[in-house]
Amino acid sequence: MRVFPWGFWLLCVASAPARGDSGSKARSCAEVRQLYGAKGFSLSGVPQAEISGEHLRICPQGYTCCTSEMEENFANKSRSEFEAMMKEAGRSVQATLTAQHRSFDSYFQDLLNKSEKALYDAFPSMYGELYTQNVKVFKDLYSELRRYYRSSNINLEEALNEFWTRLLERLFKLLNPQYHITDEYLDCMVKHAEQHKPFGEVPRDLKMKATRAFIAARSYAQGFLVGSDVVKKVSQVSLSHECTRAIMKLMYCPHCRGMSSVKPCNNYCLNVVKGCLANQADLSTEWKYLMDSLIGVADRIDGPYNVDTVIGTIHMRIAEAISNLQENKDSITSKVFQGCGNPKISTKGTSSEDKRRRGKVTLEAKSSAQVLEMLVLDAKGNLTALKTYWITLPSSLCSKKVMSSSASDDKCWNGMTKGSYLPEVMGDGLANQINNPEVEVDITKPDMTIRQQIMQLKIMTNRLGNANNGNDVDFQDTSDDMSGSGSGDSCPDDVCGKRLSKNPSTRQPETHAIPKQSGHGVNGASSRSLPSASLLLLLSVAVTAALHSWR
Repeated sequence: MRVFPWGFWLLCVASAPARGDSGSKARSCAEVRQLYGAKGFSLSGVPQAEISGEHLRICPQGYTCCTSEMEENFANKSRSEFEAMMKEAGRSVQATLTAQHRSFDSYFQDLLNKSEKALYDAFPSMYGELYTQNVKVFKDLYSELRRYYRSSNINLEEALNEFWTRLLERLFKLLNPQYHITDEYLDCMVKHAEQHKPFGEVPRDLKMKATRAFIAARSYAQGFLVGSDVVKKVSQVSLSHECTRAIMKLMYCPHCRGMSSVKPCNNYCLNVVKGCLANQADLSTEWKYLMDSLIGVADRIDGPYNVDTVIGTIHMRIAEAISNLQENKDSITSKVFQGCGNPKISTKGTSSEDKRRRGKVTLEAKSSAQVLEMLVLDAKGNLTALKTYWITLPSSLCSKKVMSSSASDDKCWNGMTKGSYLPEVMGDGLANQINNPEVEVDITKPDMTIRQQIMQLKIMTNRLGNANNGNDVDFQDTSDDMSGSGSGDSCPDDVCGKRLSKNPSTRQPETHAIPKQSGHGVNGASSRSLPSASLLLLLSVAVTAALHSWR
């Protein structure tokens, strides 16, 4: 006669809804009402006390303070808040990279400006008409150097060769005013210039050193901009539907369950965020390569390529070249006449003395090597700190933004109730999310916007690698290379996720189809669902039979 009450008690337990605490009285929803109102929602229809939660689609279906409308509003809120967290984290990285670019760009432009100004200040008194009648040649040189640095499609070696050719033609005529020198004669002279070396070794030496310095400088400056642009575009990628549900469950379901003061378990938060940012984590390898490449070029700029000395003394090297021509004028003229013949005597009067150097002016270059050294040191420190940005982003968001509990806390929100979180933390990247217990991730469908940005990182790293070796590359502004990729804000996830990019620079990674994993139901909690009522019914029957047999 004592068997029936035991079975009856088990059936009652099975059919009773779960509560957030051990009390039987419905708890007040005052805290949730206050939170809901603070988020800007109307309190009309918000329960005063807990209600049954069978209507919930994301949160556990126990007693709850949230209606269906509240759950939907909280889900949308959690999505916008998490995306704002991502953009805020991205803005911090963008600010760092942009500041580094601005500092170096300002230093480099100032270096070039000072060299140009020193030339304009000193050359009139040094060379008289040799300079004043050829001002445009010098201005054009500095203009071309700036255009090259700003990533215009200019061949720097050709620009330097053109400068020396134009300068030689002009100066040769000015130094030999007694002759009538035609354009055809100048063409002949230029053909023999390499052999005669009228400017000495300056053109060859300057071309080699300036080319390496400019290639490194513009690749270095552009690398910061590309890195910043990648972060900006990736930070604008929208969350998937599955991720939105997981973030809602992480951030607002404890409030619906009357556990507003309970923090999310740290490992639970990590699995949610790693699942949501699986594609972003795949940037990590190429991102680290970019940071390392920038550090490598920074060492070159402040080391072997000696940017400060090379760029800051361009005017001095030009003066040296002109002096070589003046000092060897008779010898060079004789060799030109031997190769091209004697030009006709000019009928105009000669006044070559005024065109010679009027007096010796000392040219100086104020070194800013210490400034460059400090810039490079600061940049290397920041770049080193940013290497692990993408793979440390989940832990950073969980600890600083979501405010998850400590790793040892066993009384935290685990997605169902207050307690410990047992599943292991997933690895980083898309491929490691196949068994993520919190977010359903289709690892066969990588986000195309992010894949495009991975390609941009590869392209920029390759350019920096060439610059590190002193090799020039085709270089155009990459900020709009992927302008058609979009940020994902303009279309739903289920549409954007299926849209394939047709950009030829995008290389879709090799993937293998993997069957969808079960255990990700509508409520998102089936991997840790409570025993069903029918299971407990069978259990009660078994217990009844066992007790009857024991008796």
